[in-house]
Amino acid sequence: MSTTIRIIGPQDHGRRMSLAEFEPIEVQPGYLYELSCGVITVSDVPDPKHFSQVDLLRQQLAVYRTQHPGQIHRVGSGADCKILIPEKESERHPDISIYKNPQPDVPDFWAHWIPEIVIEVVSPSSEYRDYVEKRDDYFRVGVQEYWIVDAGRQEVLILNRSGEEWSERVLRPPKVYRTRLLPGFKFACEPVFQAATGR
Repeated sequence: MSTTIRIIGPQDHGRRMSLAEFEPIEVQPGYLYELSCGVITVSDVPDPKHFSQVDLLRQQLAVYRTQHPGQIHRVGSGADCKILIPEKESERHPDISIYKNPQPDVPDFWAHWIPEIVIEVVSPSSEYRDYVEKRDDYFRVGVQEYWIVDAGRQEVLILNRSGEEWSERVLRPPKVYRTRLLPGFKFACEPVFQAATGR
């Protein structure tokens, strides 16, 4: 018996669906889709300011990868990768995912391949998801560091895994952040925030 592949679109925002149904589904292009606690979230493609910030972050990581080969295996953006949280019926697509290790050689590798560092760039429509929902989701699956880049507040909230909870650190311009996960990397938030203003 053949099954029809269902396509979801913006009209499905708020619809309940299991992770098993959502993960293989096709989507109407032009929007971003996540599953949050069994509920489909559909959002518009971010604006140019968001894109510029993500681009500046990726540029810094690209320079680091050139200068420090072997430290980063892959850097993925929203459409490149996903994080599955089965116990919460959730699927996340971070703005940037940094993987230090190759994907595991198993058929369902997305269920096992967890990035060491996840970065979200806050948009007005994503603030609650980034600060509240994803904070719990990323800790639950084993992410080591979660950076929340917020140009509106002119700060980066850096969450480091510490025992059974996150430890918090706030980064503001002109300070830079050094992480033990990427020896020699210095993350500068000032040019990222400047990108948000078009400068």
